Amino acid sequence: MKTFTDILGQIDTFVWGVPLMVFILGTGIFLTIRLRGIQFRGFGQGFKNMFSKDEKHDSKGQISGFAALCTALSATIGTGNIVGVATAIAAGGPGAMFWMWLAAIFGTATKYTECTLAVHYRQTAKDGHIIGGPFYYIEKGMGEKWKWLAKIFAFFGVCVGLMGIGTFTQINGITSAVKGFFDPQGKVTVNVLGQQTSIAVVIAGVVLTFFIALVIIGGLKRISAVAEKIVPFMAILYVGTVLILIFSNITKLPAAFVSIFEGAFGIRAITGGVIGTIIASMRNGIARGIFSNEAGLGSAPIAAAAAVTDYPAEQGLISMLGTFIDTIVICSMTGLAIIMTSSWNTGLEGVNITSKAFSDGLPFPQQVATFILMVCLVFFASTTILGWDYYSERCLEYLVGDKPKVIRTYRWLYIFCVFIGPYMTVSFVWTLADIFNGLMAIPNLIGLIALSGVCSKETKRYFDVLHSRS
Repeated sequence: MKTFTDILGQIDTFVWGVPLMVFILGTGIFLTIRLRGIQFRGFGQGFKNMFSKDEKHDSKGQISGFAALCTALSATIGTGNIVGVATAIAAGGPGAMFWMWLAAIFGTATKYTECTLAVHYRQTAKDGHIIGGPFYYIEKGMGEKWKWLAKIFAFFGVCVGLMGIGTFTQINGITSAVKGFFDPQGKVTVNVLGQQTSIAVVIAGVVLTFFIALVIIGGLKRISAVAEKIVPFMAILYVGTVLILIFSNITKLPAAFVSIFEGAFGIRAITGGVIGTIIASMRNGIARGIFSNEAGLGSAPIAAAAAVTDYPAEQGLISMLGTFIDTIVICSMTGLAIIMTSSWNTGLEGVNITSKAFSDGLPFPQQVATFILMVCLVFFASTTILGWDYYSERCLEYLVGDKPKVIRTYRWLYIFCVFIGPYMTVSFVWTLADIFNGLMAIPNLIGLIALSGVCSKETKRYFDVLHSRS
């Protein structure tokens, strides 16, 4: 396994090299310019649209715009916000946070574009459900000759769901947190797949798999209904907890920001040279940022396509808020907690870094702090598992056509991957997820650049309507 993990690490380094980072940031910058800073001028309107009660006349759509956003957030707010940020800072230093922020700022324009195009090119299946996303706007927008690119996206979308963001990383993060609270020393173990595993991991894995299965079998409407209830609650709980940590250690906040900017630009680099330090910060910040907010990955558009709306740009503005909420708010909370408490430089890995930050920084007993983090991670990762089941199902449906039996079989395979996820190593599951993320993003970014003109026209049409109403 070690040799195979090393090979995956080399592939990951190649996939997430400078070219892809430049491609992701460059696409965001290009779309920001092409759409005249849509993430800034449309920010307020996005919040208005999210809570709007205006009657929709479009016959298409299955769920509300807010439900579509919550479904997307359920998939994006997960272990990336708690474990991913920790691994990024541990590997790339505090400077990784700066590159995560920068990627999010430009990624907001990317998220707007992909979600607007998803609604514009969405299709209605024979049974009446809506299907849309990068595979359709690549095929319908760029033309039949580009269908192969759409299929590549859909294939990697299935892989990301089944073996990347959707299953292994999430359940692995949950069970690690549960073990850290109930059995941190691993004193009570059982033999699973030839290895001694904490009984806390086994019980948590089985219980969570059962509840995940109950929701997944219900399809999109059940997933979105759960997301609408859980997502706002879990975001408020987590942000509120970290704010308590920050205010309890407020004197360390200025130094934390200084270390972020110094690390981002290689200032005070001791080993590896300035350039090596900057590249490490960039690579880890951008890779984990994309893992967390999924801007450019092409996942959120699959949920956005199902929204009831009269104008594609209307849902685009709502959906782009997901990047702000996920990275600028929630990831920043985690990053500041880790940097302010210096837990990133202790030799720990994964969720244990964030757990130490909570234990050291919160004015609560260690058991209380660890319990709060565990509850947050369980909610975060559980909803991500649900959201990515829906995403990967739609990708599979595009590849195989309208075959309900295949989709049902896939759901059980997905549930099986959730079941075995706790017994994978942390480095293995995160490396695998990174690789599939990068490969999934490439065809989507090509489609966004090629169809940016369509998005620009939809944007102008919608804002013209808004101006005529005022």
